[in-house]
This record gives sequence, structure tokens and C-alpha cells, in this order.
Amino acid sequence: MDQAARDFLSRLFHSAVAAADPVEALRGKLPAPPKGRTVVIGAGKGSAQLAQAFEALWEGPFEGVVVTRYGYAAPCETIKVMEAAHPVPDEAGLRAAAALKDAVSGLGPDDLVIALICGGGSSLLPDPPAGLNLSDLQALNQALLASGAPISVMNDIRKCFSGINGGRLAELAAPAQVCSLIVSDVPGDAPGEVASGPTVPGRPASADVQEMLNARGIVLPDKLLTHLSAQEAPAVIPHDPRISTRIIASAAMSLEAAAATARAAGVNAWVLSDRIEGEAEDVALVHAALARQVADTGFPHPAPVVLLSGGETTVTLRHKGRGGRNSAFQLALALAIENLPHITALAADTDGIDGSEDNAGAFADGCTAAKMRKAGIDPQLYLQKNDAYSAFEGTGDLFMTGPTGTNVNDFRAILIGELLTG
Repeated sequence: MDQAARDFLSRLFHSAVAAADPVEALRGKLPAPPKGRTVVIGAGKGSAQLAQAFEALWEGPFEGVVVTRYGYAAPCETIKVMEAAHPVPDEAGLRAAAALKDAVSGLGPDDLVIALICGGGSSLLPDPPAGLNLSDLQALNQALLASGAPISVMNDIRKCFSGINGGRLAELAAPAQVCSLIVSDVPGDAPGEVASGPTVPGRPASADVQEMLNARGIVLPDKLLTHLSAQEAPAVIPHDPRISTRIIASAAMSLEAAAATARAAGVNAWVLSDRIEGEAEDVALVHAALARQVADTGFPHPAPVVLLSGGETTVTLRHKGRGGRNSAFQLALALAIENLPHITALAADTDGIDGSEDNAGAFADGCTAAKMRKAGIDPQLYLQKNDAYSAFEGTGDLFMTGPTGTNVNDFRAILIGELLTG
């Protein structure tokens, strides 16, 4: 694999991550200090870094608590940082959910809650409603993760099995003001979909959720279905002037930053979309077709050009292998661009972790599939086994970054043509 191309794609990834830097994301977007208390809460894989940035920027007294994934903590002087399991919740998540609910309880109209929300918060804040327990929520998450459903669908379903999500945490904070500052990891940047919207009002009716389950063949335990059917239809929620939300970082912003870095290096940049969804393998085939078109015709941009896209693909689990959606995308892409020269790609999760493994993603080019076979790895078989991680591990093409401190979801970059020199 061409090292210059690999280094170039890595620079684009880090440009995308830097565009979602917590300090820069928060700078100039914090509300004015209130007359009363300032309480900071947060959830998600980048919440500790957001809390750290808040402490550097806020002028005045404050208190608070945030929860992040194990291994993603950042030191804070005042805000308490808790850690819990992701993507399947655990007992530590229950304690974190209780801590956030306690933090916003008993507030008055002169108090202010600042919610720092980013992707991953759904599983980090398990709060089973009456009649359910942690094991029920674990079963729910496992079924959703294996289903291949889009993140928006999964989070709408989760809202019906939570005492926090769907704006319930904001309701608990009344009559205090609630300002949500959100790093979006969902296609389209709907605030209520990020982390299942703990501070953003709105949740679906049980009948609509049942349709979502049926449409995707998602089978839930009877106990969860009984709870779902017993729920009352949600009331129409009028506009609440005490609640405000703002997207402070997103895939669209990060892709534009990567595009600017590419253009500064003399490479054309084609931003396809920041909201791509679908099966990782299918999305890879579409990207491969576009790359071949550019390579063959120079349309719509002549080489060298980099195709950029974001969003969140999904993987329907057929077997219990290793690897997340970005690794699966890359393995399918490697097969689709086999023997095509001067095409090199990187797909990675901007939080630094692809699924539940230790890699952010992987590199691939037109020689990757042959390289795997030479190492005794059948790329098609490993793709079918949901074991993309092992395939790329065998060729040394995993992309490792460690936790980045932010999360604006998938980043995909496909370079067509040779880099300019001199």
C-alpha cells in the first residue's frame, strides 16, 4: 500500500476530528451564567472531554456529573466523571443514570442545566422504568445491535424503555432552564436522536415502535413487548421556552474540514454526503462504483480526487466475528476495487473505536484482497463471518488512534489517482 496515500488519508481523518475539538466546539456557544446554580450533566463517548473544555471556558461557579465509556475519561477539577459500559449497559450505567437524575432534581427557575450530549449516551444511561431491570435493557440493546437497524430507529425504540431518554431528564429538571449542547453522530443531525435525546422532548407512540420492530424482524422478549403495549400514547409536547438545543459539531462540519485539507494539498475533494446509512457492504459497493467512475472518466472531478462521506452504516450480524461497521465497509470495498490501481481508502469511526474493538477502522486499496489471500485469509469468507477485524489484522492494515475525545460518527475517504509531488 502506498505510504504517501496512507499518510494523506490519515491527515484528512485527523482534520475531521480536529473540527469537532471540544474546546472549539463549545467556544462562543455557552449560555450566559444564571442568577442561580449552574449544573452540568453529560453523556456520551466524548462527554468527559466536553466537560473538561467547559471547565476551561466557563466563568462562574458550577457543579455537575457526566458519564462516558470505560477508558474514555478525562480529568476534570469540578465535574465528576463516571464510566460505564458501551454498547451494552451495565451496573455502572445504572449508577450514572441515578447520579444525573439526582443532579437535576430540586432545581428552581433561576437555575441552569447545561447538558453536554454526544453519541454513545443511550447505553451509558440505562434507567429501566417500573417493571423492567438492567437485564431487560441488556437484552434490548443486544437485539437492536444485531438487527442492522439505523441508529435513528434504534434510538426511537430505546426511548420507550427508559426513564431518562426522550426528554425525560429535561422534564425532571423543571422549572430550571435547560441548554443542550450536542455533538451529533446521527445522519441528519436531529438533536433528539443523539444519545436518544435525554434532554430533547419527543418520543414515539408504542404502536409506531411496534411497526419498527415488525418491519425489521426484531424479536424482543415478551416482558419488553408487554411493557411496550401497556404504554400510553405520548402527549403532544408544546414548545417549552425553558429548553434550548444547539448542534455544536457534526459530520458535515468535519467533512468540510477534511475537504479543505485535501484541497490545500492540491487534491480535489468530493463530499458525497454526511448522512449515509444502510448495510456497510452495500454502501461499500456504491462507493466503489463511484470511485471506478472517477478513475475511468474523470467525472465529476479529475484525479487526484478524494471522495468523502459520513453518516452511520450498519451491519446485520450473521456470525460472531470481530470488527465494526467501518472495517466491514473496507473489506467489502477491498473486494470491489480489487486490481484497480491508484485507489486507496480509509474508513474509521471518529471516536477512535470501530464497534467494540480497539481499532478506529482500516485502510484498503486495490491490492488488499490479494494481500489477504497471500496471508491465508479469504476476504469474502471473513466478510461473511463478520470478522473484518481479523482480516485486516492479518495484513497489518488496521487504523489505530485510541479514543479521540469526540464522536461525529463514520469517516470515509477514498483517494483516486496519485498524489501530486514537488
